[in-house]
Amino acid sequence: MKIVVFGATGKTGSLLIEQALAKGHQVTAYVRNPQSIKIENPNLKIVVGNLSETLKLKDALVGAEACFSTLGGNSLTKRSPDLVLGIENIVQVMEQEVVPRFIYLSSFGAGDSKLLMPGILKFFMVDLFLRVPLADHNMNEQRIMSSKLQWTLVRPGGLTEGPFTGNISFGTDAFKQGKTSISRADVAAFMLSQLEDSSYSKKAVWLFEK
Repeated sequence: MKIVVFGATGKTGSLLIEQALAKGHQVTAYVRNPQSIKIENPNLKIVVGNLSETLKLKDALVGAEACFSTLGGNSLTKRSPDLVLGIENIVQVMEQEVVPRFIYLSSFGAGDSKLLMPGILKFFMVDLFLRVPLADHNMNEQRIMSSKLQWTLVRPGGLTEGPFTGNISFGTDAFKQGKTSISRADVAAFMLSQLEDSSYSKKAVWLFEK
């Protein structure tokens, strides 16, 4: 399948690319700095551009079957308006080019998932510690949900650098309290699995390690 990855040089995005190439997908990585891509593979195409450059976004997305975003801000205290505008631009170009599938990496605590949190955890994580990045995710989620795309919002718990385990729990409803973290490798694998699974099309799904 031909896929496009935004946030390809990040920790989760790079794992997503590695796993996608291992499965034989044709991958386009949209990056600002091509030197940050250390992978060499005949099925990997690199498009260099900013999220504000709609013509370059079109070059990356034309002919694609699915798009992934693992984009995220670098600050807990400052909003990332460029990323919010970037998601707006990506969605618009996807709709124009009829790229149907959009799988977006958000965070547990975004949108209505905060209602699943215990009160004390919600206060510290949603209202205090992650308030700024969650505000950006909330705006992006709302834009994606209002689109014509077949979207899935992936809301993992705290991301770790651990190995792939495949031992995860996920869903959309209330869950049994347990671990609140998950490895980036497991998140990347789950996101890729959504190419073949429509169960969570137009849904937001939480994701934790068992």
